[in-house]
Amino acid sequence: MNDLDRLTKEIQGQANPRQALILQRFFKTGEGQYGAGDRFLGLKVPLQRTLARKYAHLDRKSVQHLLNSQYHEFRLIALMILIEQYEAASDLKAKGRIVDFYLKNTKRINNWDLVDLSVYKILGDYLWFVPAKKLILKRLAVSKNLWERRLAMIATYAFIQKGRSEETILIAKKLLNDSHDLMHKAVGWMLREMGKRVSEKTLTDFLDEYGAKMPRTALRYAIERLSPVQKKHYLGR
Repeated sequence: MNDLDRLTKEIQGQANPRQALILQRFFKTGEGQYGAGDRFLGLKVPLQRTLARKYAHLDRKSVQHLLNSQYHEFRLIALMILIEQYEAASDLKAKGRIVDFYLKNTKRINNWDLVDLSVYKILGDYLWFVPAKKLILKRLAVSKNLWERRLAMIATYAFIQKGRSEETILIAKKLLNDSHDLMHKAVGWMLREMGKRVSEKTLTDFLDEYGAKMPRTALRYAIERLSPVQKKHYLGR
């Protein structure tokens, strides 16, 4: 038995049908919903992290096999393994190969938790060190695929963590008029984090210019950490 088979056996051995049903409802897997068709085994995230660390040495072919799975947990563990491998990579060239592999599999990063857990730790971090490739964010931001647009927005969290706001503002402007509620939440969340970690004034300057045009959900997320007076001001515009 090889390591991929061992991991598969461990994942299947921890399946919890009752928890799987809860997760399928939570991640909106019904017909017509954003996660339509996604299937769950019912593993909790801490266990998946443990398995990812245990099998972080898996080769790229095995990781691809995990990403191709119909089960959400297999794909999440694959992304966790990629994070482990990216962080352990010895240089930017090695990290770049992981980023290229990640970008080839964006269609498999197809629910909000898969995006949010991985993109800023892999793509976002890489673009900080290789700014010449930041056009990738613009390309993803105009994609017809919801998850690729979310990848673009959440990737900018890597820049926020390092004290920069330019990338977040750029992508937020591109996605302000997105039709999907999940994008409204993503834009508002990143703007809120920008105000928290970079500069509240940068956030309020953005809201002064765009707040009246923003979807209500995005605005509510963005102003979450502002004072009651500020919240009332922006909600009333």
